[in-house]
Amino acid sequence: MRRTKYILLILLIFFGRNVFAQISPGDLTVLHAQLEGISNCTLCHILGQQLSNDKCLACHTELKERIAINKGYHASREVKGKTCATCHSEHHGRNFQIVKFDAATFNHALSGFTLTNAHAKKKCADCHTAKNITNAKAKAKKFTYLGLKTNCVNCHTDYHQGTLSTNCLTCHEENAFKPASKFRHTSAKYQLTGKHINVECIKCHKVETNNGVKSQKFTGLQFGSCINCHEDVHKNQFGQNCLQCHSNESFVVTKDIKNFDHSKTKYKLEEKHLNVECKACHKINFTTPLKFQKCTDCHKDYHKGQFTKDNATPDCITCHNLSGFVNALYTIDQHNKGVFPLQGAHVAAPCFECHKKTATWSFRDVGKKCIDCHKNYHGDAISKKYYPEDNCLSCHTEATWTNITFDHAKTNFKLQGAHQNQSCRKCHFSESKEGIALQKFANLSMNCSNCHADKHNNQFDKDGVTDCNNCHEFDNWKASKFNHNTTAFKLEGKHANVLCNKCHKPTQTNNVLYIHYKISVKCESCH
Repeated sequence: MRRTKYILLILLIFFGRNVFAQISPGDLTVLHAQLEGISNCTLCHILGQQLSNDKCLACHTELKERIAINKGYHASREVKGKTCATCHSEHHGRNFQIVKFDAATFNHALSGFTLTNAHAKKKCADCHTAKNITNAKAKAKKFTYLGLKTNCVNCHTDYHQGTLSTNCLTCHEENAFKPASKFRHTSAKYQLTGKHINVECIKCHKVETNNGVKSQKFTGLQFGSCINCHEDVHKNQFGQNCLQCHSNESFVVTKDIKNFDHSKTKYKLEEKHLNVECKACHKINFTTPLKFQKCTDCHKDYHKGQFTKDNATPDCITCHNLSGFVNALYTIDQHNKGVFPLQGAHVAAPCFECHKKTATWSFRDVGKKCIDCHKNYHGDAISKKYYPEDNCLSCHTEATWTNITFDHAKTNFKLQGAHQNQSCRKCHFSESKEGIALQKFANLSMNCSNCHADKHNNQFDKDGVTDCNNCHEFDNWKASKFNHNTTAFKLEGKHANVLCNKCHKPTQTNNVLYIHYKISVKCESCH
């Protein structure tokens, strides 16, 4: 190399410029003008040989790097194997166009980046600008097609600010960045199911301002628990595992609700409430608070305010329990503190006998008098003076209707002797031909014959009335009061010891057999 330089130096001394003109075929282009001079020839040429690609690439390192990794246009099939001089000829003058490039016909696919969709509509200068060049040496050039990388963020602003992959085509298409039509949430850590599938992205992925730039947050979201996104309307009353009751399909529709432990709530389900469907109480949803302090918060006041006092309605639990409304817990002691104490047979009477005379229950103004519930069986048969205001208790008791407490001495017929042992019905009721019991009270005659048959066949009638009391008492039918000496025939002498039937013989008149007492008092009638 040193010897060669000496030879060239000698030639220049003796022959000057004429020698250089014979060696160099012409001036170099403006881009290589700094390489002019015979001392620089070997920077590009090897003595005795043509241009060397290695020497070109020793200077154009940005190309050497691309070719070494088999990237870019100079590593494509169109260029590979050619010398640099094939396309970039020199020594044709300062203004020679060493790079002959037709942007209109250039096949950009040979560069390793095929222009498609929106990229195909761009001008070269839109992308090949200094601001997009990452290679420092290429960036220093006034203009170059080198130094660009194919990552989207090399030309486009990274909206995600490094939180996602730089390969935008994973989610986006080249036609437009919005929407991210290629994105599939199945590739994310959180799989969308149920209602989440139809939720707008912005609902979960909020727009934030980072480093003074607005961007949508797609990473770093918490999703281990439902409450990371949803408000816990139960205020952690049931824990944070919403899926134990709900599903991703809907918060309103619960799953496996039959096994839900309602005791975790403020209202424990018992008895009949255990079989009530949830929607019967939770008509809107399960998060809307319900009143439950009183039965009437859920149940209609069946009694329509009958027990309201001082604008306050007592709770149903006063009389009922959770096993059912049918069985009342209202006790006899409680009833006896009211306006109508239960006594006698009333104690055993079912509630509906008095309080459900119609289709509905009534507990107010049902009546306190006997006739309010019981029919006045006697009607007008008994004089009102014996039971004023239709008060049955004047004669009867609440234990049973057959117990009569009436004082018969208040009437004109005092009960004496055997009459005291007779039932009221014996005297005051009779059967008609139709089998209907007829009452006889106010219109009942006091004559003995009205109840008793006249065995004497009217022998002792006086003005159509036979007064048995003249001979008989009330204890029995024996004629203990009869005194023969008060008759027209006194018993004297031997007559005093004669038996009655010796004189008073049985006789029959009109098929009626009786003892004949009204006989002749003449001696010859018997003797």
